[in-house]
Amino acid sequence: MVDLSLRPIQNTAILVFANSAKRDCNIKKIDGDASFFETLTTQTLGIAKASGLPYYHFTEKEQQGNTFGERFTHALRSVFHKGYAHVIAIGNDSPQLKTQHLLEAHRLLRQGKSVLGPTMDGGFYLIGFNCSQFNPEQFQTLPWQSSSLLKETQTYFAAKGEPIALLNVLIDVDSKRDIKRLSNFTKTLAKRWLTLFSIALHQKIAVDSTNKKVLKPNFQDIPFNKGSPFFSFPAFVVQV
Repeated sequence: MVDLSLRPIQNTAILVFANSAKRDCNIKKIDGDASFFETLTTQTLGIAKASGLPYYHFTEKEQQGNTFGERFTHALRSVFHKGYAHVIAIGNDSPQLKTQHLLEAHRLLRQGKSVLGPTMDGGFYLIGFNCSQFNPEQFQTLPWQSSSLLKETQTYFAAKGEPIALLNVLIDVDSKRDIKRLSNFTKTLAKRWLTLFSIALHQKIAVDSTNKKVLKPNFQDIPFNKGSPFFSFPAFVVQV
């Protein structure tokens, strides 16, 4: 638990845990320049700003630690130490993310719930919780980059008496396969993404005439990413 006894308690802050565009481009090995990731980061920061909540961006320059768990835990601890009661942490890799997702997470946190925003590949694009639920030593040792992360994260919160709310499922970008999957939802995304998808995939992307699609993900074809748990979903409708 983070000791905030000597600090004024504020309400909620957003942590944008996202590397620089150049770093992301190197790690995820998506062809082309860094414009795709630059746009992702610009949009994410704009969404965070539009929420009206204070936000902090941790790139590789601000992150500390040898593992993903250590770096993420350090960033969360840094924001909690500023005196916030709740932190909502997001990455920069979901073009479908909207300000409404952050505001809904904020509402659920104020109801006393922890929040997870699941992704199509079995990870989560958002996690939000109260400072009283944060044990840095336990948190950084959660099984990041493993198939048991979601289950263990739910167990972690349950052991602390915290109910968990799930937001709607989105797609995050960790590979070209994810970009191809997102290209099926061009109607729900800003038009600028068409050009960026085309550059990244070296092919023309057709615009879908519908606002939503029914997805039946094949999880066997999806590699694990930097922090994605693996869990099963039936066919579902994505509408953002």
